[in-house]
Amino acid sequence: MRSIGELARTSGLSVSALRFYDRSGVLPPALVDPVTGYRWYTEEQVLPARLVAGLRRVGMPLAGIAAVLRHRDEPAAVRGLLDAHLRRLEDGLADARHELSRVRSLLEPAPAPAATRLVLRRVDLAAALDAVRFAVGMDPDLPMLGAVLFDVDPHGVRLVATDRYRMAFGRAPARVTGPAVRAPVPVAAVDALRSLLTGPPAGAAGPPRADAGPSAGDARTPPGEGSAGGTVTVDLDAGVVTAAVAGQRVRAEVPADDFPDYRRLLRRTVDDRPVRRVPVDVPTLRAALRTAPTVLREHAGTAHRVTVLGLHDRDGLRPLGPGELTPEGPAADGPGPLRVGVNGGYLLDALDAAGARQLVLELDGPIGPLAIRRPDDPDVFSVLMPIRL
Repeated sequence: MRSIGELARTSGLSVSALRFYDRSGVLPPALVDPVTGYRWYTEEQVLPARLVAGLRRVGMPLAGIAAVLRHRDEPAAVRGLLDAHLRRLEDGLADARHELSRVRSLLEPAPAPAATRLVLRRVDLAAALDAVRFAVGMDPDLPMLGAVLFDVDPHGVRLVATDRYRMAFGRAPARVTGPAVRAPVPVAAVDALRSLLTGPPAGAAGPPRADAGPSAGDARTPPGEGSAGGTVTVDLDAGVVTAAVAGQRVRAEVPADDFPDYRRLLRRTVDDRPVRRVPVDVPTLRAALRTAPTVLREHAGTAHRVTVLGLHDRDGLRPLGPGELTPEGPAADGPGPLRVGVNGGYLLDALDAAGARQLVLELDGPIGPLAIRRPDDPDVFSVLMPIRL
């Protein structure tokens, strides 16, 4: 047995830290002297203590440390937890740089900011717009959501759209000159720009429905064909966005209302816990959603039709059928332990916008967010908030 002082010296944790992790239930001692209250630890607890010390040094929160210890015999789960924390640190560093830049601008009067110019392939920008257009908000009381955020970095642009119930992400590589910048582009300008690229904007008049034939992704013009060839130039300068395509221009003022900080929203909705990753065949799931029964749920005094998805060991994820639902909700003897309520139309929108026949759906319980991802492109995905059953 090792005393608390010996374990502190061996692990790199202080005695007070070991007491804290005992009280938190993360690293309780093997034995506590009933008379003196002194803590004793076994040799087998040295490695967990060193893990805790390392994770503490890189700022992992208590819940994350506990999760790593619980899953330390599951390499894939631990890698997911560590990768998620690293992404959070990288996002936090980017946020800090952005905020410090803003603080410096307040303290030191600076010249007018330099314009930022992007030169992109038209087909790349069209695909990124198609991936997010369906999630643009249409609530007149939330005008800041009626836009697509262009988040420019040195390597390209990430596009983000959200209406609070869903959030979609796309990305297009670009040749960038000028500083990094974030600019919400009004949806009317987005649709006008999209129509100049390869055709009508996907989602402008409602995304393709399940009974309307191929999805939006199936109908995209391949690179180098038709009007998709060539490039588009996007300039962001002094609160104005201007896009030029083959001699035609789209110009719009950036809204004064702030677009939500999607990085913080994303960290709150897609957390660090291991999730179920379920491969789905899009045509099969789309056809099942089209005929799936629904249950009624009330939210804010309004009744909503809810599609209930069930995760079954034999046949994967599918909408529950009529025999598996009761008028009040999912039957108690349904097809599996996990059931998730969603807006079926919203899920169809996300499947269509992803533009692929095979997708991966990530689930984290009945009230966790549902992520819809392309297995071949980590930058294109959407997040759908579930409806409590």
